[in-house]
Amino acid sequence: MFNKIGLENFRELSDEELDKWQNLLMIHRFALEEIKTKLNILNEECSMIQDCNPIGYIKTRLKKPYSIREKLLRKGYEFSVDNAMKNIQDISGVRIICSFKSDIFVVADMIKNQDDIEVVRESDYITNPKVNGYQSYHLIVKVPVFMSKRYEKVCVEIQIRTSAMDFWASLEHKINYKFNNIAPEEILEELKICAHISSELDERMYKIKQKILDE
Repeated sequence: MFNKIGLENFRELSDEELDKWQNLLMIHRFALEEIKTKLNILNEECSMIQDCNPIGYIKTRLKKPYSIREKLLRKGYEFSVDNAMKNIQDISGVRIICSFKSDIFVVADMIKNQDDIEVVRESDYITNPKVNGYQSYHLIVKVPVFMSKRYEKVCVEIQIRTSAMDFWASLEHKINYKFNNIAPEEILEELKICAHISSELDERMYKIKQKILDE
């Protein structure tokens, strides 16, 4: 049973602790399904009413137990379910890929306007990119998950970006992993240039779209 959720190597945990971890990861998996279903409905509605699809595709991921442990230890907390619930807001994550930069804000607004979703934090790295060139729109939201005997509000991290931004972010992640977050300055400068080129590509693609619509 525990092999399915990545707890098979945590032999130091008691059966009670393993059950708590299994329950936590199960609830976060359900939260991902809730968000994904909601996003698909919103995208379908846009397609039927406005003849557009602001969401290209959706990726979901559930943080593995060893990654949760590493993050807790970096933050100075012991590895426990209670600490994970209180101090880690990205156990479950959703990445939304849009065709155009303008779609990012449309999707973000649709999410924020949902009555059953509570926005905990948002960061607009589109309007204000990070120093290294990173662009994306981040939301931490609480999603209600209804089960047979109870319901819980679960934190989910949502990242919204274009395909060009996603490609850049993927490359940056690989570089940081390769160099243990201390990449050579020359590579970092090249990354910044690539970020600028990616942003310019998004702008050009949007202008082409607008010309087509104006015809």
